[in-house]
Amino acid sequence: MVATLDKPDQQRRAWDAAASVVDPEIPVLTIADLGVLRHVAVVGDHVEVAITPTYSGCPAMNIIALEIELALEREGFRNAKVRTVLSPAWTTDWMSDEGRRKLKEYGIAPPAPASSRRALFGVQQVGCPHCGSQNTELLSEFGSTSCKALWRCKSCREPFDHFKCH
Repeated sequence: MVATLDKPDQQRRAWDAAASVVDPEIPVLTIADLGVLRHVAVVGDHVEVAITPTYSGCPAMNIIALEIELALEREGFRNAKVRTVLSPAWTTDWMSDEGRRKLKEYGIAPPAPASSRRALFGVQQVGCPHCGSQNTELLSEFGSTSCKALWRCKSCREPFDHFKCH
């Protein structure tokens, strides 16, 4: 006899499968850590997933959608529909605390939560993820990907990416 899962169990399995997909540009983060995964619903015999890009035109969204479909298929969900939702626009406030911690451990300065962002005369101070110093400088508005800026620590002299605040 085959046990059937009730709807909440299917919903949880579908969410967990989609949430396990890693960001192809920052492989230590899942799309759930980033807040890109917005909604997962089991509707009849298929799964509907909504994702929001970190910025419109993000080149990683197509591969993320494909990886979600594959993750769901591995869990037995054969009819997945992944759609991109642009409104409301993604914000770094959707990132989890765990995601911010993972970024820092990976060597990328995480964005500060909106409640703690303060900039004097429009200049944001970013702490070094390597040594913790606040003595840093912006080198380029664009880092290894469009969602990051390149910074350098004046104390330990190490360059680092900073995930831009949105």
